[in-house]
Amino acid sequence: MIPRSKVDEILDAARIEDVVGDYVSLKRRGSSLLGLCPFHNEKTPSFNVSVAKGIYKCFGCGKAGNAINFVMDYEHIDFVGALKVLADKYGIELPKQEVSSEQILEEKRQQSEKESLQVLNNYAETYFAETLHNDDEGKLIGLSYFEERGFRPDIISKFKLGFAKESWDHFTESALRNGYSSELLIKAGLSKSSEQGKIYDAYRARVIFPIHGLNGKPIAFAGRILKSKDEKSPKYVNSPETVLYYKSNELYGLYFARTAISKADSVYLVEGYTDVISLHQAGIENVVASSGTSLTENQIKLIKRFTENVCVLYDGDAAGIKASLRGTDMLLEAGLNVKIVLFPDGEDPDSYSRKVGSEAFDMFLSENKQDFILFKTGLLKDEAGNDPVKQAELVRDIVSSISKIPDAFKRSNFIKACSRLLKVEEQLLIAESNRLLRSKAAQEARTTLPPPAEQPLNYEQEIKSLVQLQSNDSQERDLLRVMLKYATQMMNDTENVAQYAFRELAESDIVIENPVITDILKLIHAQLHNNELNMQSLLHADDPKLTQVVADMMSENLEVSPHWSQYDVDMEPMETFFKQDVEQALLMLKVKHINKLIDENQLEFNQAKTDEEVYALQQVHAHLLMQRSELLKPRGTVLIK
Repeated sequence: MIPRSKVDEILDAARIEDVVGDYVSLKRRGSSLLGLCPFHNEKTPSFNVSVAKGIYKCFGCGKAGNAINFVMDYEHIDFVGALKVLADKYGIELPKQEVSSEQILEEKRQQSEKESLQVLNNYAETYFAETLHNDDEGKLIGLSYFEERGFRPDIISKFKLGFAKESWDHFTESALRNGYSSELLIKAGLSKSSEQGKIYDAYRARVIFPIHGLNGKPIAFAGRILKSKDEKSPKYVNSPETVLYYKSNELYGLYFARTAISKADSVYLVEGYTDVISLHQAGIENVVASSGTSLTENQIKLIKRFTENVCVLYDGDAAGIKASLRGTDMLLEAGLNVKIVLFPDGEDPDSYSRKVGSEAFDMFLSENKQDFILFKTGLLKDEAGNDPVKQAELVRDIVSSISKIPDAFKRSNFIKACSRLLKVEEQLLIAESNRLLRSKAAQEARTTLPPPAEQPLNYEQEIKSLVQLQSNDSQERDLLRVMLKYATQMMNDTENVAQYAFRELAESDIVIENPVITDILKLIHAQLHNNELNMQSLLHADDPKLTQVVADMMSENLEVSPHWSQYDVDMEPMETFFKQDVEQALLMLKVKHINKLIDENQLEFNQAKTDEEVYALQQVHAHLLMQRSELLKPRGTVLIK
């Protein structure tokens, strides 16, 4: 952690106009500085910097903050990372953590290795690019290949594409002559050693795709074969993992895409290098590739640093699509909004963009985006046909994907849509989704929570345990029960039970999730609006599901919960304290609502990227706990079955 005094020192030194001015061309207008916002596309400047206040504000996209916020947003780094950038800029020395001499030696060794590998990779990138443009073999074979794919010279130059000659050791000999050791060449994966100890080139007769880190420097290479006498030769040769390069942590093209991703607040996810390059040539720069590997959690975290909106581009290969579905489920689980574009059979982003041209390709992407869940539903529905066993598997598969979405409202919307598409009762999908969520929660509890301490139950623990044990919509059913039973009773001098309950729901921002109960409450609200409350009339509603629930509620035999026996409370018949009954139903619903907010806040906390986000979410958590504690203070309420 960086001490508060150092943070203040950095903020005092970091003049907002200097920091922003490193990235944005600013012009003075009155007491402020004005420029084009770096966070969204605009032609008329709306990005203001107040020197006096030390803040920036864009009146177009709403971005605002101090110097640290700006560096965090622009560089897509966390709070500590931004402090380090500014400390370096202003020559402020940050405190070093106490480490052992062994750790210092290891850090120096790794740093030295990183620096050496980076210098070597820089040399290799230049070597391969010069071979492509200046060598006869490079021009005849490598450059011709890229030109046949339609890549323009500026695009070839932008991605630093290159060529490795067919010679066994042309690159290795060149690198050795320039002072690079054979050990370093082998460690970088640029050269290999034979059993006889002969050092030779790892990349031969291949076009080269440098892989760049977020700083724009080459950290690895991929070489695609163009011709081979050996049919067993792999299509691609890739760099091994080094202290510079961990494949599961990198996305090809992210360095070139990061500004476009931020401005568009979305990213296209493709499979290969040429897909990325082709989309750039088509004018679509917010695109990255997983480089032919299955999507990893670290790659997803990297995406989420820049945007929460992902559009996956699939070619027409059905087998390839099914193999990629798990990775897309991982995107959903991370809380990302996922859309899909499916290309015609036999086409991929690279081939289709070359076939139809930039303008038509861009239009195709815009017109063919669809939500992943609905895409997957349609895909598996066609596959299942009329086979009842496959149809059952389909429903479970779809609900499994939906249950991975952290946002309850999104889950609810997708369940409704899938219910219509699959012609399956919505309640069945909800039940299956809840089962999966409970199973996941139980598994996480078993693996992460310590065993509970043995202590007497207090009032708060009693209510909390009951809330957790009840089914997902039991609190909503209880609210409906008291509404049906007491709607016209006067809760206070001015409100009957129906009026009181609807006001409480609105003030607490509670959304009823059970669609049947929602529809019944809408009918009651309409009656209330027309001053004609008559609960019996609900038994004659047009929807049989509604009348069934109303009838069931009106005929319930209610009993006092046995949990209250331990409190030695003398219980009276339920009808004599209907106000407490109503308050109790609302209390349980409010507690459920607060618990849900706590869970959602916990999910955001687990995914927080900066110290500021962590602090803010901790404050929210504390506030929610306080709200729940206030709700659960003893108030003479009654727990019922």
